[in-house]
Amino acid sequence: MECNVVSTAGKTVFTRIKMKNVDRIHGNMAGWSSVVDHQRLRKSNRVSFWKNPKHHVSWRVCCTPVSLEGELPSIQSKNFVKDEESEFDDSPEEAQQPLSSDELKALLADTERSKLIKKLSEANQHNRFLKRQLQTTENSLSSFKSELATMELEFQALVNLAEEIANYSIPDGSRKIKGKYVQSHLLSRLEAVQEKLKEQIKDLDAAQPKEVPLFWSGVAESVQIMGSFDGWSEGEHLSPEYTGSYTMFTATLMLRPGRYEIKFLVDGEWQLSPKFPTVGEGLMQNNLLIVE
Repeated sequence: MECNVVSTAGKTVFTRIKMKNVDRIHGNMAGWSSVVDHQRLRKSNRVSFWKNPKHHVSWRVCCTPVSLEGELPSIQSKNFVKDEESEFDDSPEEAQQPLSSDELKALLADTERSKLIKKLSEANQHNRFLKRQLQTTENSLSSFKSELATMELEFQALVNLAEEIANYSIPDGSRKIKGKYVQSHLLSRLEAVQEKLKEQIKDLDAAQPKEVPLFWSGVAESVQIMGSFDGWSEGEHLSPEYTGSYTMFTATLMLRPGRYEIKFLVDGEWQLSPKFPTVGEGLMQNNLLIVE
């Protein structure tokens, strides 16, 4: 509530005096003629009179209620603007603070880790694609091998028949081809085709994977074989077989004939096996596996 003190001379002595309770004003207050006037005063702007006995001057206090609802939003808005300005003032300072060496190292490590994870994911996807293609090729080779085996049996039957015909007495006037009678020439041609067919079947057998048993002897919890047979990507876990004093870890790989570099991952550490020859030096030293 705001109050103005006005003298009888019409001069305002004090202005905007904030008072919480005007009923507690000290002084010689003028009496009111009736209760109605008193109620009217409480409902409207409060006006109080008292006299200064010393100077015989009358004073009048005019009080006007002030609404806090109009001022409160403006105060809150000003505080909100100040808070926003303080936040904007603080943010550039925080953003301009240089990172420490540990933070930079952690940031670089996270970046490199993300790159490696992405490359590993792409490599695994490509590896699965190659495995699917390899499986399709192996199925085609198996089917082709079955067809060649059937043809070999048919050719063997033809060779036997031609040999039987060649052993018969050759009738007079039989035609010769390159100094041989037709019967003998037919037998020679069939035998030559049969030999070529056998060579193709042999090459096909060499192209198909074979079962290659591998083992690791020693005390360990986990043994995994890694190698060039799958591009050093996934490897193969070996199964433990307890034999009393030590543990034998075994696995069977399906490999085509060729030379492979392998290495054993024993409880998370790279180790070489004395059962296989070695190639390379230092960290690049691996066991050599030859599949014939």
